[in-house]
Amino acid sequence: MNIELPRGVQDILPEDIPYWHLVENTARKLFESYNYEEIRTPIFEYTELFRKGTGETTDIVMKEMYTFTDKKGRSLTLRPEGTPGVIRAFLTNKIYNQKPVCKVYYIGPMFRYERPQAGRYRQFHQLGIEVLGRKDPYIDFEVIKLAVDLLKNLKLENLEVEINSLGCIKCRPNYREALINYFRKYEDQFSPIDKERLERNPLRLLDSKDEKLIALKDQAPQPIDYLCDECKIHFEKLQKYLSLDNIKYKLSPKLVRGLDYYTKTVFEITTTTLGSQNAVVGGGRYDNLVETYGGPSIPGLGFALGIERLIILLKQQNHISLPYIPLIFITLSEDYVEAGIKLAKILRTKYRVDMGSPQENLRTQLKWADRLGSDIVIFLTEEIVKNKLKIKNFKTGEEKYTDLNLNTILEDIETML
Repeated sequence: MNIELPRGVQDILPEDIPYWHLVENTARKLFESYNYEEIRTPIFEYTELFRKGTGETTDIVMKEMYTFTDKKGRSLTLRPEGTPGVIRAFLTNKIYNQKPVCKVYYIGPMFRYERPQAGRYRQFHQLGIEVLGRKDPYIDFEVIKLAVDLLKNLKLENLEVEINSLGCIKCRPNYREALINYFRKYEDQFSPIDKERLERNPLRLLDSKDEKLIALKDQAPQPIDYLCDECKIHFEKLQKYLSLDNIKYKLSPKLVRGLDYYTKTVFEITTTTLGSQNAVVGGGRYDNLVETYGGPSIPGLGFALGIERLIILLKQQNHISLPYIPLIFITLSEDYVEAGIKLAKILRTKYRVDMGSPQENLRTQLKWADRLGSDIVIFLTEEIVKNKLKIKNFKTGEEKYTDLNLNTILEDIETML
C-alpha cells in the first residue's frame, strides 16, 4: 500500500496553521471593512464554465485543468481559479436582481496540473475579491488599494505595483491587428502553441515564457498606444487616484495577465524575494465576462493571490506576530487538579491553555511544555492553600509568585510575556 503524498500536494501541519489563520483573519477583517461579503462556491463545476470564461488559449484550459467524467458522462473540472465560479453563482442565484453592486471575497482550494515549484502546488489555496456592477475607475483603485493594504497589514516589504490597460471591445481590435502584423513577421520562429495563439488570441503571446519570444516582446506594439478616449480617461483617473493615496506604481506595457477575459485595467503586485516567480497578487477588470456566460451586461473586476506563496514571504521576512503560544499548567498531585480546571476555564477566554498529567514527574512535564513551545508555565502546588501560584517564563527563566486572583494573574502573565 502506497501512503506517500501525491506529487504537488502538501500537508498543512499544526505549526504552520497560525500563519494561515493570520492571513485569513487579516483578509476577512480588511475586506469586510470595505463592505465585502464572503462567498463559498463548489470546488468543481461543469468543465464548460472554465473553457468559456478562462479562455481556450490559456495555459490553464489547454494544459492544467483536472477534468473528469461523472457516472452520467458529464464533464466536470476541479476549479483552477475563483472568478468563473463566482460569476456562475451571481447568475444562477440572480444576485443582480437583489443588489446593484455585488462585492464579495472568497478563500479556498484551487487545482491546476502544473510543475510544482516554490509556493506553487497542484492543490493550492487562493483568496480573492470580485466586484460586479461598477465600471468607474474609482473601484479599480479600490481593488488595487485593497491588495496593497492587505500586504501592508501583513508587514510585507520589497513590493511593487505594476499596472496596464488592455482597452475595451471598441479599441482592442485595432491593437489585436497591430500585434498580429508585428508577430507575423517572426511566425517561423514560433512553437505550435504560439502559432495557434497568434491566430486566436495574440495578446497571449505577450505572456509567453518561450525564450525566443521574450526578446520579440520588447519591440511589440503597446496596448496603451491604441486606447480609445474612454479607456484613456479611465486609465488616467485610476493613476490619479493611486497618486492621491500615495500608492507608488509602475506602468508595465507588456503586462497582460494569463487569462482571456481581462479588459481595461490589469495589475500585479510583485516582489524580488521569490526569485523569477515574483508575482504575489494579480487581477484586473473583466467587463464582458458576465455577458459571455449569457447574463446581462454587467462590468466586473477583482484580484486573487496564492496563500502558500504569501506564507513563504511571511516566513522569510519574519515581521509578523503570531498568536500567543500556550500557557501550560503543571501539577504533581491530584489534589490541585480541581483548581487547575477552574482557572484554565477562565484563562481559555484569552489564551491557549494545556494541562499536564499529575501522573507524570516534573521533568517529563517540563520537557513536554518545552516541546509545545510554551512561554509561560503555571505550577499548581501546595502554595494554592496560601492562595498563591508560581508563574515562570520558560524562555527567560523569570519567575514569581502571584495572588490567586484572576486580574492579578492576567496582569502578571502579560508583564512576563
